[in-house]
Amino acid sequence: MAQFNFEAIGTSWQIDLYQELSEAAADELLAKVKSRIDIFDAAYSRFRADSLVTKMSKVSGAFILPDDAEPIMSLYRDLYDRTDGLVTPLVGNLISDAGYDAGYTLKQKKPLEIPLEWDEAIEYRHPELIVKKPVLLDFGAAGKGYLVDLVGEVLESEGVFAFCIDAGGDILHKNGSAIRVGLEDPDDAQQAIGVCTLQNQSICGSAGNRRVWEDFTHIINPKTLVSPKDISAVWVTSSTALVADAIATCLFFVPASRLSDAYRFEYLVVRSDHSIEKSPGFAGELFIG
Repeated sequence: MAQFNFEAIGTSWQIDLYQELSEAAADELLAKVKSRIDIFDAAYSRFRADSLVTKMSKVSGAFILPDDAEPIMSLYRDLYDRTDGLVTPLVGNLISDAGYDAGYTLKQKKPLEIPLEWDEAIEYRHPELIVKKPVLLDFGAAGKGYLVDLVGEVLESEGVFAFCIDAGGDILHKNGSAIRVGLEDPDDAQQAIGVCTLQNQSICGSAGNRRVWEDFTHIINPKTLVSPKDISAVWVTSSTALVADAIATCLFFVPASRLSDAYRFEYLVVRSDHSIEKSPGFAGELFIG
C-alpha cells in the first residue's frame, strides 16, 4: 500500500492507495495529483493574486470557467435557492472584510455589508460566467470537498480504484475495507465525541472552532452578518465529497428537511448546548448524548 502526505491549499493531505505501486509510478501519480490541485487553486482560490476568482473581483465582464465548473456552480445555484441565499458564493468580500482574507489577518477591516444577490451580481451559463458587478467569490462551502472528488478522478484515471483521500478532514473512501473516522470534539480538539464507520462514500465536517477570531468563525450569515452560535459542529456523509461538504455548511443555516428531497445524505449536528441531532442512517457511534 502506498501513501502520500503533503500540504496543499492550506491544509494537510493524506492519500492511502490500497494497492502496490512502484516508486516511479507513485512519484508520477503524486505529481499529477499535485498538478490537479494547483490547477483548481489557480481558478477558485480567493487567496491567490493570480487566480481567476481574484480577476473577477476587479472587473466586470464575461469569463470562461474551467470545464470542471458546472457541478459546483450548479450546486451553489440550487443551494442558494433552497437556503434563501444563506449559502452563496458571493460572500467573499464579506468574509475577507471580517478578517479571513488573503493575508489571514483575522481582524475586521471595515464595516460589513450584506453581499449582492446572485442575479444582481452574476449570471451563469456554462462555461460562461457573466460578472455584472465585480465581486469576490468564495467557494469555501464546497470547494475543498469538490477538489477531493477531483483528486479521486485523477487516481481512477491512472488505474487506482481503491483509495482513501483525507484533505484536512474531508474524506473520500473508495473500494477498501471500512474505516473508522474520529469525530472531533468541537470543545476540545484533542478529544473525540464519537466515531463514524465509512466505506465507499465521503464524510465532511464543519465546525466553528478551527478558525475563530473576534466574534467570527469562517461561517458568516450573509443576512445578519454574524457567525452562527447555536451549532458547534456538523458532519455529513454522502456519495461525493462535494455534496457532503456543501450540505455540512447548509445545516448551519437550514434544517435537513429543506435539502433531503434533492440530495442523499446522512448527518450529525452538535448544538452549542451539547444536544445532538442525528439522521437515522448516520453510521456513527457517539460517546455523548
